[in-house]
Amino acid sequence: MPVTPLAKTTRRAPVDKVVQHVAAEAAAHASLAKAVRHLEAGEWQDAHALVQKDATPTACWAHGLVHLVEGDLENAKYWYRRAHRPLPHGNTVAAEIAALKAAVRQGTQ
Repeated sequence: MPVTPLAKTTRRAPVDKVVQHVAAEAAAHASLAKAVRHLEAGEWQDAHALVQKDATPTACWAHGLVHLVEGDLENAKYWYRRAHRPLPHGNTVAAEIAALKAAVRQGTQ
């Protein structure tokens, strides 16, 4: 009866999964950074297209910010709740974008 070497059956799959996970995190981070650039440029529709597929708290924050910029306060409230963040009051969009940008730079998700 042929014997399959242990290394070929147990070590490959976990390494592949780790590599896939790291690649997915890098792609999500790049997408959030791009969404921040769109928000800074006032391109909330383009930012929305990027963040609506990501369920991380940082992406939910960005999603809420998109709807805040859009003027859809009810939708913004929903996404801020999902991000576990208080909805900002007053004219604070620029400050929120700056805070989001800092969080993305630090990798806080």
